[in-house]
Amino acid sequence: MMVPKLEDELENLRPVVIVEDSNSAKKPNLKGDWLNFFLLLLLYTMQGIPFGLALVMPIILQSKKNVSYKDQAIFSLVSWPESLKLIWAPLVDALYVHKMGRRKSWLIPVQYLMGACFIYMASNIDEWLPETRKPDILKLVYVFFFMGILVATLDIVVDGWSLTMLKRNNVGYASTCNSTGMVMGIMLSYIFSVLLTSEDFSNKHLRIRPDVGGVFTMKILKKEKDNRLEDDHVKLNIVQNYSLIWDILKLPGIKLLALTLLTAKIGFAATDSLAILKLIDAGVPKDNIMFIHTPLFVVKMFLPLVVAKYTSGPKPMNVYLTATPFRLFLNISFGVLIYYTPTLITTNGFVNISMYYYAFLIFILSIHDILDNIMRVALLSFFSRISDSRFGGTYMSFLGTLLTLGGAWSSSVAIGMVDFLTFKRCSLDHQNSCSTENLKNMCKTIGGDCVVIVNGYYVETAVCTIIGIIWFCIFRKILKNFQTKGRSYWLVDIKRPRK
Repeated sequence: MMVPKLEDELENLRPVVIVEDSNSAKKPNLKGDWLNFFLLLLLYTMQGIPFGLALVMPIILQSKKNVSYKDQAIFSLVSWPESLKLIWAPLVDALYVHKMGRRKSWLIPVQYLMGACFIYMASNIDEWLPETRKPDILKLVYVFFFMGILVATLDIVVDGWSLTMLKRNNVGYASTCNSTGMVMGIMLSYIFSVLLTSEDFSNKHLRIRPDVGGVFTMKILKKEKDNRLEDDHVKLNIVQNYSLIWDILKLPGIKLLALTLLTAKIGFAATDSLAILKLIDAGVPKDNIMFIHTPLFVVKMFLPLVVAKYTSGPKPMNVYLTATPFRLFLNISFGVLIYYTPTLITTNGFVNISMYYYAFLIFILSIHDILDNIMRVALLSFFSRISDSRFGGTYMSFLGTLLTLGGAWSSSVAIGMVDFLTFKRCSLDHQNSCSTENLKNMCKTIGGDCVVIVNGYYVETAVCTIIGIIWFCIFRKILKNFQTKGRSYWLVDIKRPRK
């Protein structure tokens, strides 16, 4: 009869964890945390390189002129692993080798697999992406989808590690490392995969004598802390880690936060997914667009450091909400620019782009990328502040999945619907709607052209902007209210297993 009493006494002796609310935590100070800061920056940079390749591939495909928006919609599936990573995030949290480390057990194998994947891609890229024939979209999707799984796994690992690598008062800086590092990796991908592989760019800017092809071809230690020593460590098996997702969903406010994140990107879907592709269709060379983007990466690398003062504080979502109306206004600006681009860059039937046009293009792209980067840093900082560090990989992946899933589904719908919402008519036969390949060929046979009557891009831009305004009016107060909640509001209630 003494055993129950002994168990009760032991239960009372277990340490009580005092959780600081976000508003009462110490002010951020990187003294003693700089090495960890730079290590996180390096890890996110490594993650950004393959992620950047997936981002730049639609631009390369669009420049081939024989790739349809249906093909682009199929390729957009490669972004889905980032949205589905919650499926295997609990495995990453639950399975590891103690001697190697909770995060390094996954980090090292994933890096080796990514290296092998790069070698395989480099040896087959000429076959998948020929100069004259239509690209092999399906093979590109397969390899980039697998690469996406590896990148998403790396994201789970690094996001989870960032919550314990940095001191609690500095955890807001994890978003700075994420945004700056990812931009650095993406910039390297853009430079090597687009600009340095371009024959035109290389001959104009990098070579003394013109030559064939680009100057580059696409053929081309920290000891981890024992997680058992972390505050309030709880060891969960695989089943418990998956059930953790349900425990997170049961938290007050999470369902509403989930709805917020799943719909946050609708207002910007048309511009983010189609604006660059439409500029290329309008006649702006892809090399010039990428050349403009390259110096913007430098701005985006240092921008998170500049805004860290505001995003690492207790209310990072104030920054996000402030930037949202300006981002919605850019939808209209991009629409007007794309509408007038064919007129502005054409002289006597020849493309002749003036410096004034490029100046305005640089300005609008700069504002768009800066606002997008600031909003992302603010969101990631908010995620870092509310995530339960005991289950960092799963918790951060849960929030990140909601955000990326919101962007993925809205982007895929925007790309997939643009042809459906575009209406054409044969210039010599008004009864011919040019809606099928046969009708298009019939129009060409009689010497006519399929003329666009209603451009689906402008329809989508208008609809997305209206939805974005409604979203802002509904969720503004909700997001501000979330910031007033302390960390205890977001902690998962897990009973400590008895030993």
